[in-house]
Amino acid sequence: MTSVRFRGLLPRRRARTLPSPVARGELVAEARGLRVTLGGRAVLDGVGIGVRAGEVLALVGPNGAGKSTLLAALAADLAPSAGEVRIGGRPADDWPAGELALRRAVLPQAAALSFPFPVAEVVRMGRAPWAGTAREDEDEAAVARALAATEVEAFAGRPFSALSGGERARVALARVLAQRAGLLLLDEPTAALDLRHQELVLRVCRERAADGDAVVVVLHDLGLAAAHADRVAVLHGGRIAADGPPSEVLDAEVLSRVYRQPVEVFPHPRTGVPLVVPVRTATIPTTTIPTAPVRAGTVASIRTDTSS
Repeated sequence: MTSVRFRGLLPRRRARTLPSPVARGELVAEARGLRVTLGGRAVLDGVGIGVRAGEVLALVGPNGAGKSTLLAALAADLAPSAGEVRIGGRPADDWPAGELALRRAVLPQAAALSFPFPVAEVVRMGRAPWAGTAREDEDEAAVARALAATEVEAFAGRPFSALSGGERARVALARVLAQRAGLLLLDEPTAALDLRHQELVLRVCRERAADGDAVVVVLHDLGLAAAHADRVAVLHGGRIAADGPPSEVLDAEVLSRVYRQPVEVFPHPRTGVPLVVPVRTATIPTTTIPTAPVRAGTVASIRTDTSS
């Protein structure tokens, strides 16, 4: 009875509109004429791109091309100087923060916590937007599934601060997965990971897309983008230089120009997936330094001493 009276004194939580199901191929988010200026420089200039349900969109390009800035703008975490971002069919800045969090989940480049929360609690933080909704009872199942998908359940009780960089990256991804938003925005999720876990993360992205979610992922590894993305958008100088299927976009001429590094692109002999290889200059053989001739008698004496 006391707890009921106490709850009555608290301000009533505003009812939130839960996301509606989205058909595969339907536009989940888009940028129109996006311009973002930081420090007096146009980091993005006139960018337009759409993100659809059921696809993995990889953002690639050289350092400073605007990949992370575009991701932050799509997440409505960064206000554009001009243009518009729409999520779920309405301007992103029209959504209240709580309802926006039900529709998109964001993985930043770095994950830091000031307190030594256990891993399971960090992942459970991803369920905060659903508190007080009809889907609150899915919390435990969502957390368990996210822990398993990222292979971190074995150290669910360990403090987040005691983990390695790669382990922290996977826990941060698990938190995003537990949020169960229909739009996932992942900024370099493979940067701190070994080969096995890079593939694991991109497989998880593919699985979420197969379930109907929209996934946008910033990648530096063009091989991962070619193997796992449905679409690749190449950013260059704050604009999109190419956008389309990996087999069309990962073109030697385009990539050589954008990265200012000559590359070769050829199909994998078994899968046909594009392989991007830098053109390297021929290795100059190391000059052999001649040694002084050794007299036969000296060699014989050495061998005799060794055998004894």
